[in-house]
Amino acid sequence: MTDVLRPAAPTGFDRHLIPPLALGALLNPINSSLLAVALVPIGLALGAPASETAWLVASLYVTTAVGQPVVGRLVDRHGPRPLYLLGAALVGVGGVLGALAPSIGLLVVARVVIGLGTCAGYPSAMSLIRSEQRRTGIASPSSVLAILAVTTQVVSVIGPSLGGLLIAVGGWRAIFTVNVPLALACLVLGWWRMPTERPAREEDQAFDLLGTGLFAAMLVSLLLVLMAPDARHLPLLVVSVLAAAGFARRELTTASPFLDLRLLAGNGPLLRTYLRQLLFAIVSYSIVYGYPQWMEGSRGLSPSGAGLLVLPMFASAITVTALSGRRPQIRGKLVVGAFTLLAGSAALLLVDDRSPMWLLVAIAVPLGVPQGLNSLANQNAVYHQASADRVGSAAGLLRTAMYLGAIVSSAAAAAAYGTRASTSGLHHLVLLLLGCSALLCVVALTDRSLRGLGTEPAPS
Repeated sequence: MTDVLRPAAPTGFDRHLIPPLALGALLNPINSSLLAVALVPIGLALGAPASETAWLVASLYVTTAVGQPVVGRLVDRHGPRPLYLLGAALVGVGGVLGALAPSIGLLVVARVVIGLGTCAGYPSAMSLIRSEQRRTGIASPSSVLAILAVTTQVVSVIGPSLGGLLIAVGGWRAIFTVNVPLALACLVLGWWRMPTERPAREEDQAFDLLGTGLFAAMLVSLLLVLMAPDARHLPLLVVSVLAAAGFARRELTTASPFLDLRLLAGNGPLLRTYLRQLLFAIVSYSIVYGYPQWMEGSRGLSPSGAGLLVLPMFASAITVTALSGRRPQIRGKLVVGAFTLLAGSAALLLVDDRSPMWLLVAIAVPLGVPQGLNSLANQNAVYHQASADRVGSAAGLLRTAMYLGAIVSSAAAAAAYGTRASTSGLHHLVLLLLGCSALLCVVALTDRSLRGLGTEPAPS
């Protein structure tokens, strides 16, 4: 009789988890996109030149590129809930620091604190989705993974407009203050909805602090070189190489490595996913930021006009993600996305200073297709290719590959454009995009491990 009265265990994904997961995952893109329209007013208010305000962007990129896999590893060890709550608290603290900071230096510190806090959202989401798969037995929670992708894309689109509205209402400090209510919402939803279970593995082994420190030194020094390629930064490159050697030695000899290099080296499909993400990010960020720069610098459009002309690209990306999100197959998305990216990059060779508006829009719309397909497919691939006890750090490394590609694209655009975003500079940049897109097509077509991926349960 007792068994009859006991309520049945839920058989589907716990939909109560979606709000905290989506809200935590959007903290990073919203802090990236809001700042885009605030750099000039911040510089005017604090008397800081562009060379100093640029560190507000770079500090978040570097912090999250390094912090995502580190926090992801902590999620693997201690469960998503405590890291999610700690990350939300840091975002709130960073928002308060930014709202009160009297100098550009303290604003950079605030951005670093916010960056550290936002590192927890995405790995926590991927870890929780994997644990829900184990609980429910559902092979592919494609719709839930698609929600994460769509949330990020929507925020990236509306972020600059929202930032402009916040600045108009409350000044530039409002883009920091807005983190406080977002963090409080994460804390309430996370405390209320996220499960308290902790992983059963590795509780008796110390966290690899030395390996983590060497990883951070390797990546930070490399990213600083990529952000400003210059012969004067050669010592940083030497630091990166030495740290990489020490990191490899440490991870191959310690009992509980931060990144299990043997396991990672033996997981060819996962490494190819990181390569695809890197190549896609180089091309994607070059288009998203380089194309509008050319519209303003050579085609003579205003910033708002250039922004309006790339809105169709974001709209098609969101539409494609929403339509294809429920389909679990991954290989088709990657192949179509790669070849569309190649064709779209080649189409940029057709534009010049006198190109009609309809042509600029006609090129932008199909460029949104790979934005929607590749981001979703690579995310889903990591979900299925990573081992269950490393899914948090694996998800973090995917974000690291994305930020590395973003920084490479920024350096490439700076080299191609020089002092002015000219048509010849755009066409030189396109040569890099064509090379990366062609390699992306080869990797997607030849990766046999993608066949059937997504239709089977992720490894336990």
